[in-house]
Amino acid sequence: MKPDHVPASVQTPRLLLRAPRPDDAPAVYRAVMASLPELRRWMEWAQQPLDEAGYRENLTRAAERFVSGEELRYLVWDAAGEILLGSSGFHALNWSVPKGEIGYWIDSRHTGQGYATETARALTDFGFDELGFRRIEIRCDALNAASAAVAARLGFTLDARLINDKVAAHAPHELRDTLIFSRVR
Repeated sequence: MKPDHVPASVQTPRLLLRAPRPDDAPAVYRAVMASLPELRRWMEWAQQPLDEAGYRENLTRAAERFVSGEELRYLVWDAAGEILLGSSGFHALNWSVPKGEIGYWIDSRHTGQGYATETARALTDFGFDELGFRRIEIRCDALNAASAAVAARLGFTLDARLINDKVAAHAPHELRDTLIFSRVR
């Protein structure tokens, strides 16, 4: 069952995870543009990135979905809330179980510093302790070793490898496997 109130922010020692706002569009646009070569390999949405106005509209819809509990997207900022480091959140929510899937990406200019792991750890703890989740998943392309490593570092169990499950984000003629990791309570 969806909680009555979902906090709009989650804080860690180095990070501020905050619900999106339309005025975050310039920062999101810059982070996506700086990261396109890496994002395109794994993210379908990165194949046709939006312009700044498109991200403003996207963030408006994300804020609406956050309030309704359809999707809990958080932008990942430095602890002071000044530098956008990436985006994360809970997708594929099912409040009747309750469960959610953590997705994440970090601006390429800030990768290799443990931000994805710190973000996913904070959301895992938040999901279990504050949202009452009984299951949290991380799904990734089987070739995305960095994403799979985040799940492993956080003690997620590999539940399944779905063979030929998706078309490669950047190569529509290639089939890819999907790894499904989970933690349960």
